[in-house]
Parts: sequence; C-alpha cells; structure tokens
Amino acid sequence: MTAILERVLVDTEEVRDSLGLQRVNKFHFNLPPATLVEHALLNGEGHLTDTGALMADTGEFTGRSPQDRYIVNDEKTLHSVWWSDINTPFDALKFDALHKKMLDFLEDKTVYVRQGYVCDHPDYRLNLTVVNTWAWHNLFCHNMFLRPSETELSQFESEFTIINIPEFKADPFVDGTRSENFAILNLTKNVILIGGTGYAGEMKKGVFSVLNYKLPHERGTLSMHCSANVGKEGDTAVFFGLSGTGKTTLSADPNRSLIGDDEHGWTGDTVFNFEGGCYAKVINLTQEREPEIFNAIRFGTIVENTRFYEGTRTVDYTNSSVTQNTRTAYPIDYIPNIMQPSRGDAPKNIFFLATDSFGVLPPISKLTTGQAMYHFISGYTAKIAGTEMGIKEPQATFSACFGAAFLPLHPTRYADLLGKKINQHQVNVWLINTGWTGGGYGEGERMKLAYTRAMITAVLKGDLEAVNYVKHPIFGFEMPETCPNVPSELLNPRATWADAEAYDHAALHLADLFRSNFAKYSDYASPQILAGAPLA
Repeated sequence: MTAILERVLVDTEEVRDSLGLQRVNKFHFNLPPATLVEHALLNGEGHLTDTGALMADTGEFTGRSPQDRYIVNDEKTLHSVWWSDINTPFDALKFDALHKKMLDFLEDKTVYVRQGYVCDHPDYRLNLTVVNTWAWHNLFCHNMFLRPSETELSQFESEFTIINIPEFKADPFVDGTRSENFAILNLTKNVILIGGTGYAGEMKKGVFSVLNYKLPHERGTLSMHCSANVGKEGDTAVFFGLSGTGKTTLSADPNRSLIGDDEHGWTGDTVFNFEGGCYAKVINLTQEREPEIFNAIRFGTIVENTRFYEGTRTVDYTNSSVTQNTRTAYPIDYIPNIMQPSRGDAPKNIFFLATDSFGVLPPISKLTTGQAMYHFISGYTAKIAGTEMGIKEPQATFSACFGAAFLPLHPTRYADLLGKKINQHQVNVWLINTGWTGGGYGEGERMKLAYTRAMITAVLKGDLEAVNYVKHPIFGFEMPETCPNVPSELLNPRATWADAEAYDHAALHLADLFRSNFAKYSDYASPQILAGAPLA
C-alpha cells in the first residue's frame, strides 16, 4: 500500500496537467473499491444492499440515448465512418469548444480519475484514463474495464480519455448537440465526452464503439458483440444474440470456462475479451435461474435502478418501477469458472441466437459461410409487443452484426472479416431459435430451454457431425433430422404446425422481412453474402 501511495503522490500532478484538470478542487486518483463505495455513500449517490452491493440510480436516463451519440467528422473519419442515423457527424471545432467548457465546469469540483485498459491481449491493449464526478461511476469503470497491476500502473501511458460529467448539460444552440445530453467520440484526439446523463453504460459502449473502429479498420481484427466460452478440450464457442435471446444464459455452462459475456475480439487463432467485468440485466433475477449473477452481487458490485422490498435492504428484482433495464456491474472474477487470462483459441462453433416469435425458424440449423455472413448482418430476433387493446403480435427486430448501435464502420466490413475467418478456421455456424415452435406467439409453445441446451451440447460434443440433414425450402438452412435428447419431430418447424399452409405463409412473410431489412446493405454486399439470402 505504501508503494501505491508514493506512486500516486509522484504522478498526480503530471496526470492533472495531462488532463487539463489543474484547477479542480479535489482530485481522487485510482481509489480502491472500498473507498469509492464510502465516497458514494457520503455523497448521497446510493445505498448499501444487504449483500454489501452498492445500489445507485442513473437519473433521468436509464439506458443509452442513441440519437445523442456522435462521432467527430474530420480528415480521419470522413471517408471511413459509415455516416447514418446511427453515426451522426459532429463538428471538430464544436468538439474542442465543448471539451474546454467541460474542463472549465470542473473548476472547484471533485473528480475521480481512474486508469484501466481494455482488450485482454498484449498486442491489442488500449490504456484508458477515465474522469468522473460521481464516485459510483468510477467504481463502475473499475469493475468493467481491465485492472492494471501495481507494476503496470507505475509505467502507465494513457492512450484514450473519457470525461463523464452527468451534471454538465450542453446548450444545443451553442454546442451543436441535439439535446442537453450527449456522448461524442473523437477518434483522432482519442477522447470521449459524455454529459447530461447518469447512465454508466454510455462509458462502456463508448469504448466498445472505439474498438469497433480501431480494430477492424486499423488492425484487420474482428470486433464482436458476443459471449464466448471454452470447453475442457480447449474448444472455443462464440454466442451472438440480441437482448433476451439467451446469450448470457446459454454461454454460462458449468462444464465450460467463460471468456466473457459481451464484447470480444478475434485475431488470428485467438479470441479475447475486451472487458474485465460483466454488466448483466437483473430484472426478475433469481438465484435458481442465474446463480452466477445472483451470487456475484456482493460488496464491490453495483446494482442500477433497482428498489428494495419495503422496510428492508433486500433488492426486489421484480420491481421495474424505475425501468425494465435494471442492471448489475461486477468484476468478472466475481463469478466462478472463468478463463484467466480471458482468451481462447479460434472458435470451432459459432451460434447465432434468435428468439423467433413467429415460430418459423428451426430450433437448430447449420449455415453456409454466405448464410452466416447474411444473417450476421441481419442480426435478427422477434419480440412480443403488447398494445392497449391487449393484442400481442410478433415484432421483427434487426440489428446489424448483433450490435448496430456500436458500429462506426459499414456492417459489411465486419461480415467480410467474419467470412474470411470462418473459411480460414473451418468454423461451423449454427442458427438457434430460442423462440416459438408449433406456431407463433399465442398459438405455439416456447422452445424448452432443456432442448436448446441439448442441441448446443450435441454440437459441442460433435454429435451432429454424422447425422442426416434436410434443407429448409424457404431459408435454405440445413436442418438435422435427429439430435440426442431432443424429440425429432421438433427439428423441422413445418412439421410442428397443425396447419402446414399457415406455416408456409408465415415463413414467406418472415423471408420478406429479411429481404426488406437487408435492402439498405445490398449495394455494399459481396455475391457470397447476397447468396445467403432466403431462397423464396
């Protein structure tokens, strides 16, 4: 501890100067979690739960604000960024002026500064310095980013800076923003500015967006919004899926070690985790359903926007009075059975997870490389939407590369990288439907989790290598005719419907939705990708 204090005393002024924070009132540098919890409580930022976790609110914003995310448009990004409704350009001079205003705002304020890094691979490590005005935000960064050793801190050279001031509100007419809140990425000056929002996930996803630019564009390395685990024989599996499809649940396997639950890179023959923690949803969390997450909520962990049972300090995970997007952030080593370091070999199997509420997709199907690229760009799932009249219908959702909101480059750039790696490493790609069978929502039944796990287990054990397959007549997938511990009649979705013609109608409708969504990418897609489209 003495060595750390001496290092802090030596380096603090240099760090202040490099960040332009010479005039701040109190400068807290690399505080340990216990001290940050203490500061958060003294500052009135949260409450302790009965497990020792810190419960904090994010304020007005309980999720990201995609319309208020910008990328600075300059010589570096003008022709490389995919400018769209996702990537809104921001003037470079306006950025500089706003940066100065934020630094001036911090005069006489208390700040919490933390050094960390992302990418658990020595060749891709990116050192970060984070400036916060809320202690619990600084604890969030401690939990979510990788934590340097004492030796690494003594030699730390920052490469990217995040300045996050929830109390600072922009003036849209002066500062060039749409609203008072904003998150702006400057990929030339290596700075992220965040203001007007207390949602901590803006920092995590801001850095992910940076990596989604730097790794593919500058290093030829695929960045992925996925979970990954490794079997006892060293075989890596990767799971892509939008929220609610089972990505976290299905990658949490007691017989396999977790690399990470959300963000990874794939270079050569290595898959590596970007982060040092997990940021999991906790709505309706129970110890029985998600024991790893439940037991990780202890001292040092953060729970966001949750509420206590009345008269207790016990969190009521069923309470959605603030938001459905209640979350927890904890260091990855708070859960058992993790890979250390967080790396694995190139995957043998990739799973695309879709909760298909139309009941059309097979429970498991094997994809060609072209189909894998097409469905990677599509990023499909289907959710249930309730209306005031009580009518519930499936709503198709498409998110390019299973993370459109974080892609500075055109989606085909990521798909092309994925296709090359699939071919190079002879990876099997599977589409898993965790949604409905025997009909759409309201008519069919939800696929049993036990069957989905059995199908994934069969893939990982190689039990589907020698079975017979049949081609789906509309989507062209290869569907296995048998699978251990799964009723064979479930494997062909058309056979599970009471009305086969109704199935054909629903399947053609879903195929049309895929084609309509893909139209905006088709001008940039290769013939191989286009060949992965539905057949009918």
